[in-house]
Amino acid sequence: MLVLARKLDESIVIGDNITVKIVSIDKGVIKLGIEAPKDVSIVRSELLEDVKNLNIAASREVGLENLSLLSKILKK
Repeated sequence: MLVLARKLDESIVIGDNITVKIVSIDKGVIKLGIEAPKDVSIVRSELLEDVKNLNIAASREVGLENLSLLSKILKK
């Protein structure tokens, strides 16, 4: 992991087309502005973890009957 120190209004550039700028710093909270192409997905890591956990929980709820039904539907 690369660790950089930045001050307010300073930026870093990732590759040729992603810029991360420090927009504000207030009471220990740093707000970042991210400029990236629309095809680059930007998601907070805690949201990815929540989605992962929900998907795991949902997959446990699927019974064998439902999987067999889905298999039949997909074969049509």
